[in-house]
Amino acid sequence: MIKEIANNVTFIGIEDTTLDLFEGLYKVPNGVTYNSVVFTDKVAAIMDTADKRVSDEWMTLVKKVLKDRIPEYLIISHMEPDHSANIEAVLREFPNIKIVGNAKTFQMLPNFITTYVPDEQKVEMKDGDVLDLGEHKLKIIMAPMVHWPEVMMSYDETDKILFTADAFGRFGKFITDLDWVDEARRYYFNIVGKYGAQVQKILKAVAPVETKKICPLHGPVLENNLTYYRNKLNIWSSFEPEDKGITIACASIHGNTREYAKLLKEELLSLGAKVNLYDLARCDLSEAVESAFRFNKLILLSSTYDADLFPPMKAFLNRLLAKSYQNRSIAFVENGSWAPAAAKKMREYTDKMPNITYYDKVISIKTTVKQSNIEEMKDLIDWTQE
Repeated sequence: MIKEIANNVTFIGIEDTTLDLFEGLYKVPNGVTYNSVVFTDKVAAIMDTADKRVSDEWMTLVKKVLKDRIPEYLIISHMEPDHSANIEAVLREFPNIKIVGNAKTFQMLPNFITTYVPDEQKVEMKDGDVLDLGEHKLKIIMAPMVHWPEVMMSYDETDKILFTADAFGRFGKFITDLDWVDEARRYYFNIVGKYGAQVQKILKAVAPVETKKICPLHGPVLENNLTYYRNKLNIWSSFEPEDKGITIACASIHGNTREYAKLLKEELLSLGAKVNLYDLARCDLSEAVESAFRFNKLILLSSTYDADLFPPMKAFLNRLLAKSYQNRSIAFVENGSWAPAAAKKMREYTDKMPNITYYDKVISIKTTVKQSNIEEMKDLIDWTQE
């Protein structure tokens, strides 16, 4: 996709619909995009490259936009390989191009390319510095750990465009039947989520800046109702629940624990509750993580396995810990044929999470769901409605 987003500012976005796992971990059934920008001002410049999977297509589009122009600058917002894989190709094509980055960028650069870049071709920027392209003047906004240490954003003072690196990114193609928020939320909590404090800091830094467009490195250019997108990112990065609702996360060996989870979901839906159920042995864990952060309540159901947790539950809880899960309410349902231990083991994980409150009872299933377990469900459901 080539799209002029301002005079002499062209967005280049490439859809990758054949990628199965983003970052080798997250399923992307709707694909992902790699975005960059070409400035054809008095001074020509490229902002960011693309993943190696689309190298030829990306370079073809860049040359099409540049026409016969020779770019003076390659601006590197973020060194992650899905954005930096073609730095070497740019240096081969334009051997005298200057690399614009920051101190961390240039520390990391030799890890990603083999071409030697002499000091005279390095333009080291600091927070508040301005890169003058002519009509367009790009003010640098340092954004360390959103979500790598070298990340920097740029603000086009002329057309009020904020180039945000991975912030405000989204999985999926440019045009999709899915709402922006669903794939943006999954992207945020699984990719950036741990670094909420750093995102909060950068949101405060850009709050006073008049912004007409937000241009991230993944997903569409955001042009309308920018307050909506900023508010979502503010909620997510504050680790506060976005909605009142319940995530049911279930790890079942023979299906009995899953049966209880399904009964619980049906009862909650009958009350009009927002509820998502995930079979952790079969689902995309990134979706379960997204839901756990979205809602204020989490019900964990796990079978006991080797006097410990069934591994899919371990994997899920480790993901939540890694992403700094906090500020939620949790209930436990365990299952075990002779020595149920899952609730105790789950709590060993959740006690490491800040500001967690608990449902004060543990529902313990002995192999199959009994009428007594159904009766216990009533109090649990009451708790979800609080």
